[in-house]
Amino acid sequence: SEGVPDMCEKNCTVVAVTDEALDSLREQIPSVLSPKRAAHVMGVERMAVRLGELFTPGEDDIRLLRGAALLHDITKELSADEHAAIMRAHGVEPTEYDMMSPKTLHARTAALLIPDRYPQFADPRLISAVRWHTTGREGMTVYDKIIYFADYIDDTRTYVDCVKLRGLFFGAEPEKMDADARMRHFDRLIVMSFDMTLAELVGKGSLISADTVNARNFILCGLKNR
Repeated sequence: SEGVPDMCEKNCTVVAVTDEALDSLREQIPSVLSPKRAAHVMGVERMAVRLGELFTPGEDDIRLLRGAALLHDITKELSADEHAAIMRAHGVEPTEYDMMSPKTLHARTAALLIPDRYPQFADPRLISAVRWHTTGREGMTVYDKIIYFADYIDDTRTYVDCVKLRGLFFGAEPEKMDADARMRHFDRLIVMSFDMTLAELVGKGSLISADTVNARNFILCGLKNR
């Protein structure tokens, strides 16, 4: 189905994320992540709720977004070798490109581990949002977009581009827009975030994920065709 990462096609089903499961997961975060990373994760959860209230219809969606936010960086602090081991254990052989872009690996390994370690969150929509929160992808779902953007602009971020995007998004008062205008505004700023990321990567001489380029172009084409 659309938005479901390949590794989730056979072992994930739609689940109802509960408040009790979220409370339990939230209590675990400080024991598996550093204080700084845990604070960021909680910030992403808060931002995902703010965005979810603008773009999704109900409390079930908000709970799903909370779960994705809490799990999106669950493997962030592992080494490249640990990421590679997780991938191989799930039948995914890391490529040379993967190992040369270690900052993108945690999205893949977190998504791979959710069905095994956090089965109460193994909803394909949630796993997709975790899987693509770093690079984006062509045809991003609304959940993908929300977790990607919440990660970029959460209130613990002080990097100049993150602060700028946060101000541009909320400064336009999206809550006062109609649904179509609000989504166009959202998509424009997601494209801007991709442009910022690509400029930074080019400036550093780093590899660029084709998924990011495809995500940018897909959304940009959609904006031009509206």
